Amino acid sequence: MTLAISRRSVLLGLAAATIAGGAEARSWEPNRPVQIVVPAGTGGGADQMARVIQGIVSKHSLMRQPMVVVNKAGGAGAEGFLEAKGARGNPHMLIITLSNLFTTPLATGVPFNWKDLTPVTMMALDEFVLWVKADSPWKTAQDLIEAAKAQRLKIGGTGSKQEDQIITAAITRATGAPFTYVPFRGGGEVAVQLVGGHIDATVNNPIEAVTHWRSGALRPLCVFDEKRLTATEKMTETQAWSDIPTCKEQGLDVDYLMLRGIFMPTGVKPEQVAFYEGLMAKVRETPEWKELMQQGAFNTTSLTGDAFRGWLTREEERHRTLMQEAGFLANPS
Repeated sequence: MTLAISRRSVLLGLAAATIAGGAEARSWEPNRPVQIVVPAGTGGGADQMARVIQGIVSKHSLMRQPMVVVNKAGGAGAEGFLEAKGARGNPHMLIITLSNLFTTPLATGVPFNWKDLTPVTMMALDEFVLWVKADSPWKTAQDLIEAAKAQRLKIGGTGSKQEDQIITAAITRATGAPFTYVPFRGGGEVAVQLVGGHIDATVNNPIEAVTHWRSGALRPLCVFDEKRLTATEKMTETQAWSDIPTCKEQGLDVDYLMLRGIFMPTGVKPEQVAFYEGLMAKVRETPEWKELMQQGAFNTTSLTGDAFRGWLTREEERHRTLMQEAGFLANPS
């Protein structure tokens, strides 16, 4: 009898330990500060989003450990991607991505692919708007196109052979209007250069230019989406995001949306990925996040798991086609 009780006690103890271990795995959370790598310069859309997430997590105490934003913009973001690729198994590193997740390796041949990371969640999709100075003579996209045909104009953008230059090349293919593309380190700098009159136009994200639009310094000509933006709150005295026509409405048949997503290094555990999925879901429910989405006219699509991986696979192929057409592939064969 004593032996039987002893055995049962051992078995019950093992079962309790197993249950406790499972609970511990399911409730994993960081035990040191979490780094968010931004593979782009300061002031741009990815940088702004990372810092909003950082602020939300801190303000609402969504995580016991702090978040630290680190910009790794070198090599069109390759610096950040390679650091995350080399951090296999590190659950205390996140990377917030834009579409240079696809364009940087395709354009440079750097040994990196999105499959070298662990997808966590799509936070949103970002729009692109064709911007000019408010005091410029161009009131429509066609005005700008005709001026570019008469005199080669300068369009500024973030990086070389990245999203902004892909859109610029697509404009030239669609219209025959030549532009001189001028690269800068980040979208914030691009907007400042346009306000200063050092370039003639940009294809900046809404969040990167909204402050200058509201101040009266910039004018939006059209949005590179198949449909108008949905936000109806007035951003200036007379205009809301929904008042900006699509480029197709103005005879410019070009559209493009950009990823804003969260990834981790490979080799992390499912419960660690689940923690950050849950964390970002909580972030998206806060008023601060909803304000960012409204101010920046984001498409609020969110994906996780297999749906996100499927989207990434399709987008990689789409970017390969776009970059091949623009002549931007490092290895065209």
